[in-house]
Amino acid sequence: MTPGQRLGAHLGIARLHLRARLAYRGDFLLRALGLLLQIYLLALVWRAVYPDSGSAAAHGGQQVALATQLAYVTYASVQNWLLNPAGMDPTPIPQRVREGSVAIDLARPVAFPTQMLSAQAGAVLAGAPFALLALPFAVLAGGAQAPASAGAALAYLLSMVPAVLNALLLAVVVSMVCFWTLEVVGVFIIFRVVGQFLSGALVPLWFMPSWLAELTRLLPFQTTTYTPVALYLGQVEGAGPVLAALAVSCGWTAALWLLMRLVWSRALHRVVVQGG
Repeated sequence: MTPGQRLGAHLGIARLHLRARLAYRGDFLLRALGLLLQIYLLALVWRAVYPDSGSAAAHGGQQVALATQLAYVTYASVQNWLLNPAGMDPTPIPQRVREGSVAIDLARPVAFPTQMLSAQAGAVLAGAPFALLALPFAVLAGGAQAPASAGAALAYLLSMVPAVLNALLLAVVVSMVCFWTLEVVGVFIIFRVVGQFLSGALVPLWFMPSWLAELTRLLPFQTTTYTPVALYLGQVEGAGPVLAALAVSCGWTAALWLLMRLVWSRALHRVVVQGG
């Protein structure tokens, strides 16, 4: 296949899964209500625990205002909700293994891992209109702030490229466990809980214990949520730290791509079709 044909194939797969997701609009609306409830409860907690002065000391002595923390809660929750579509399976891979349709996927001229990346991208895009619809209500439940500066806005936009890719790659890598276990519900629940916490969707890294914050910075989860939102709010300042944060995010994109290729090279020899 030519590069143009491959691109067309991947776009077609993304559109197919986007339409399949949009067939269940009621599910998206209920999930959006759950998102708003989460933001509201997190905002209540942070308002209750914050000092009366209205600011709290983060790592390095930096002061974080309550308004900034509430804006972080809002943006981080919405972004994490968008990049991690709900469902018992993180991607279509487990279902296709159960149904036996993975055999058809393997016969296609497009590589299976990139097919699943495109499918997951379609699922994420399907949630975008609902995230935009929920955002004004999320701001009311939590809070909002404009970008700290024009540079912060640019850094945020740049960081969103590896953030989206890393979220997609993590989901595909975790889903490939089904080639060994046949079921990934338990694994996916652990992935959801651990991923949501380590991504900074619940607690920003600047309020985590020092040892945990340093450990989290070494993992890919924080590149999907914490890094973009912290850049947007100006909590990562200076050309050096900003470039370092972007480099870490892009480095994890390359590492996760290689990890996906490695896992797939092993999984290909363990394909078991349950259905079909």
